[in-house]
Amino acid sequence: MAELTGRHTGYSKGKGGSMHMFSEEKKFYGGHGIVGAQIPLGTGLAFSNKYRGNDAVTLTYFGDGAANQGQVYESFNMAELWKLPVVYIIENNQYAMGTSVERSSAQVEFFKRGSSFNIPGHQVDGMDVEAVHAAGREAIEWCRSGKGPIILEMKTYRYRGHSMSDPAKYRTREEVQGVREKRDPIDHLGQKLVAQGLATEDDLKAIDKDIRAVVNTSAEFATESPEPDASELYTDVLA
Repeated sequence: MAELTGRHTGYSKGKGGSMHMFSEEKKFYGGHGIVGAQIPLGTGLAFSNKYRGNDAVTLTYFGDGAANQGQVYESFNMAELWKLPVVYIIENNQYAMGTSVERSSAQVEFFKRGSSFNIPGHQVDGMDVEAVHAAGREAIEWCRSGKGPIILEMKTYRYRGHSMSDPAKYRTREEVQGVREKRDPIDHLGQKLVAQGLATEDDLKAIDKDIRAVVNTSAEFATESPEPDASELYTDVLA
């Protein structure tokens, strides 16, 4: 976990009062309240890496709702044109902020969204930890080989509303509970580790306890940290 100290590490508030972490040290460039804003920024980071000639690959995450934003396709065009090392990861939780993909998207197979730009895409079971890991490794190897961008559509699901103000009435409790019981990625991986003798139930409980402590410490840091000075509005603003 990134150490939550220093000038270039911190949090900002986004939609719904959510907290977005940023760490230059860990190369984690945060979330953004403007839907889809991170996509051209991620593309720009990939351009920087190619310009510098390193082997870094940018992982740019966005959801099924943001996938319909215009800047996504401007980014796709530039990324393929310049063969930028960027993996576009579409986290398709099937409801965006509260509307099912069937009602909001003409093309619901998001891994095909780059086809008109000659960007390959793959659909991955985002609820399968091993499948996600394997797809991620292959995508990074694709980028590092100089072949340009690639799209991964992670079919996933969120159990709660989009924000604290979202009662999630657009789906049934039975649907949510069914996914939680049958497809939860953490539970399934834990069961597999125990079945293969790689961990015990006590080991998993200890890991869970440690993670909860990290989350609580992070949340306290975010809520108790003072607001930045007003002069920070002009930091790194060049135009």
